[in-house]
Amino acid sequence: MSPVEVVQGSSPIILGLPHTGTHVPEEIAARLNEEGRKLRDTDWHVDTLYRGLLADVTTVRATFHRYVIDPNRDPSGRSLYPGQNTTGLVPLTDFDDQPIWKKGEEPGETDVAARLAAFHRPYHAALEGEIARVRALHGVAILYDCHSIRSRCPFLFEGVLPDFNIGTDNGRSCAPQVEAAAAEICSRAAGYASVVNGRFRGGWTTRHYGRPADGVHAIQMELAQSTYLASESLPFAYDETRAARLRPHLAAILERLAALAPSLKENKP
Repeated sequence: MSPVEVVQGSSPIILGLPHTGTHVPEEIAARLNEEGRKLRDTDWHVDTLYRGLLADVTTVRATFHRYVIDPNRDPSGRSLYPGQNTTGLVPLTDFDDQPIWKKGEEPGETDVAARLAAFHRPYHAALEGEIARVRALHGVAILYDCHSIRSRCPFLFEGVLPDFNIGTDNGRSCAPQVEAAAAEICSRAAGYASVVNGRFRGGWTTRHYGRPADGVHAIQMELAQSTYLASESLPFAYDETRAARLRPHLAAILERLAALAPSLKENKP
């Protein structure tokens, strides 16, 4: 199986989907313990949630699971959130701090190096290629990284996560109007709570590719899974009613960002 699936479009928007994949090669799956094989930390159904929201959008989707290697982590292994609980490049625990590997089968440096070559780098090579292609078409590219997480994860954060969690690396990864557009639409979404650069201010993808001065704008959207799933526990079923209520707000964000693209080109330093 290819580690990445690409659908090319003509829009200035690129959707990154790093955590919807559930493929685990057999030799790696054999080393996961019972908890690890549940794959609970998947961004369940996020690809389905965004499907069809914007015409001619480009998507870059990792097919492998984040337990194999996390494509939204720094390949050096450096923490995204120093001093805060998080999971690593090749996670040893899940979001509840429970071990996911059989005792004595935890991945080591050789495993990490092999998985960087086989999975992480091909995903980012594809993403880099699409950013370059879209920027050549439009003069700018807007990378919108799609994520979701359980609304309650005590190991990672206290209390209940807001519904919309916008991350722009504290404003560094995109032009102010990109952040403002997403924030404004989320703030007007009745019945939903939102935050900008809260617990999730953008992963490695957002921080690495977001270079507004070079015409590449990156923004991460971390959704609470309670906004579109029937339950935040197995089997993590998709809730059509909840999703139907959420999707127009997501579509409005993508449409607004696409409409902004020409002005971003004009205002590029």
